[in-house]
Amino acid sequence: MSLHGQYDPQNIFALILRGDAPCYKIYEDDQVLAFLDIFPQSTGHVLVIPKASRARNILEVEPTVLSAMMSAVQYLTRIIVDELQPDGVQIAQFNGAVAGQTVYHIHMHIIPRWEGLHAGEHGRGKAEAEELRALQARLVERIRKA
Repeated sequence: MSLHGQYDPQNIFALILRGDAPCYKIYEDDQVLAFLDIFPQSTGHVLVIPKASRARNILEVEPTVLSAMMSAVQYLTRIIVDELQPDGVQIAQFNGAVAGQTVYHIHMHIIPRWEGLHAGEHGRGKAEAEELRALQARLVERIRKA
């Protein structure tokens, strides 16, 4: 898919927002939803998406929506670092297929990184459901205590 195009209301993130597809939700407020990536590049890989925007990428997203997303990314990154103790954190956002975008609903990736452990390839290697549920519970509890 190209960098430019029409928003597809049947994309997986739109389905998740409507409740038509499941996710491992860790955080939600009136503007954003955050959940574990089921094809994680590392343990704790979280996706942050806007709830009301129909933007496909950073070229289309409303500045106020982008601001709310980044505020949530910073908050959740602090939670993830506190809980998982990674050596670093990668924050990523892809625009267009050539850049690695696979879902055309703007989203941010929070990817914890550990020294000596190489991150998996974007969009490959599905995580085990039980591992995701356990991690979800840990992060939700950490957020609840924050």
